Amino acid sequence: MYRRSHIGKAAVCFALAAALVIALVNTHEKPLAADEPQPNEPIGVARGIYPGRVVWMWDPNATDWAGYSSPEHWYDNDHTDLAVVENMLSRTIRQLAGKSTDAVAWDAIFRYFNENRGKGNIGYLPGEKIAIKINLTTCNEQWNSCDRETYNKNNPDSIDNSPQMILTLLRHLVETVGVDPCDISIGDPACRVPNYLWDMLHPEFPNVRYLDNTGRFGRTRVEFSDVPFYWSTPDAHGKLQDYIPVSFAEADYMINFAILKGHSSGITVCAKNHYGSLIRCPNSYLRDVGILNYYDMHLSLPNAEWTPGMGHYRALVDLMGHPELGSKTMLYLIDGLYAGYYADSHPYKWKSSPFGDGGSDWPSSLFASLDPVAIDSVAYDFLLEEWPDIVTGGTGKPGSLQGGAEDYLHEAALADNPPSGTFYNPDRDRVPMASLGVHEHWNNPQEKQYSRNLGTGDGIELIKLTGTRTETEAGDLDGDGKIDLSDFATFASAWLTKQGDPHWNTHCDLSVPAGIVDMLDLAVFAENWMTEGPIR
Repeated sequence: MYRRSHIGKAAVCFALAAALVIALVNTHEKPLAADEPQPNEPIGVARGIYPGRVVWMWDPNATDWAGYSSPEHWYDNDHTDLAVVENMLSRTIRQLAGKSTDAVAWDAIFRYFNENRGKGNIGYLPGEKIAIKINLTTCNEQWNSCDRETYNKNNPDSIDNSPQMILTLLRHLVETVGVDPCDISIGDPACRVPNYLWDMLHPEFPNVRYLDNTGRFGRTRVEFSDVPFYWSTPDAHGKLQDYIPVSFAEADYMINFAILKGHSSGITVCAKNHYGSLIRCPNSYLRDVGILNYYDMHLSLPNAEWTPGMGHYRALVDLMGHPELGSKTMLYLIDGLYAGYYADSHPYKWKSSPFGDGGSDWPSSLFASLDPVAIDSVAYDFLLEEWPDIVTGGTGKPGSLQGGAEDYLHEAALADNPPSGTFYNPDRDRVPMASLGVHEHWNNPQEKQYSRNLGTGDGIELIKLTGTRTETEAGDLDGDGKIDLSDFATFASAWLTKQGDPHWNTHCDLSVPAGIVDMLDLAVFAENWMTEGPIR
């Protein structure tokens, strides 16, 4: 029996080795239509401890909600599993930093950020302030969709950041990093903090400052600082001056915690999360005063009635690059447990792979990166695959945005010399903005591989995590829970490479790490060939 099993494994090794030769010789590419995004052509300069790294964690056990037909709500602990969410954030942070514990991973993230800000190789220091920008668009002050007298949402099942995700992040910051809760501010300055969030977060962290547009019922009212914000467009000349909120201006660090949503302008993730960062609403509405003469941020969106197409000024880039907003952001997260179809955040189950699996299910995902352009680029690809009509047309006809949904990603990646010719200078320091990160599209929706995964360029690296397993534990290189031809294609592209080679892929070094992908790694791959890993 023992001998037969080893003969079988040897046969698999031989077959896979033979296939390696075929895979390396026969590389055929599917021709693309002219209007499709071009795969694996990165632009910009990647950022991060591992440049361009985006971690995608998917665990379908995080969500169990029947949907709008249910009298219960998506945010109830019975329908969003806190324990699973805690595991998701922990594994995501570790993979993002390439560390084995939460504490060491967080320390590495702080040190990377501080070193790049010119503060030296230091971690978090007691007394430093952290501001977390979440997305509470469904509680926008202007719409009164969160009742100003009760703070209950009129439509409780339009999604925001899940309270389980936020609670887990706060626990990490307080219990692992050692941040005093009174040094943490969290909220969406143009919006209210609804009761369902308050009731889950405040009892455990009463000293955290919960930022609120009007500041009722124990919330902290947001106020303007004296730090100005300038728009890099002639359309803003003569408009009221914008200012950064006090909590953001005083923060030493920011965390941008967006949610996964479509929008009338295509997508709304980390960059557009900042449309709520200036206290007044994007259309110039300010609290109880009404519409004032601020610059209307909507004018720079790619909607058909505003500025569709490519090569235009995008206000999102100013927000991403301002020293007291985007440039102060140490971590980018996207809550994808439930995804919203439009800005109103009506959630729908997903049908694309791997979520649907012949049916439909909630995306149950978390994305993280230290590169603001890379994370939005990955989110763009996911949303385009699931909701192409929205990403290409918004609320208009498919294609009516003329590709404009990704224009801000091109402008941001090439901010030092953007296609629009704009001199992005939101703080008026007259210093040209550098590239804000790397933009790229994956090779295809099935494999979801970017240039650093393939070893073909210096773009994005997508790390895929599933359930309780990591992709490298058994050769599951694409994170879909099974070791198959998709993983083999990735393994083949790294065959016989050494660390530092152009096609090197550290995740293919499957045996005891030796800095080379060789027969020892092939043996591990063969051992687990066509097996499926447990999904918790």
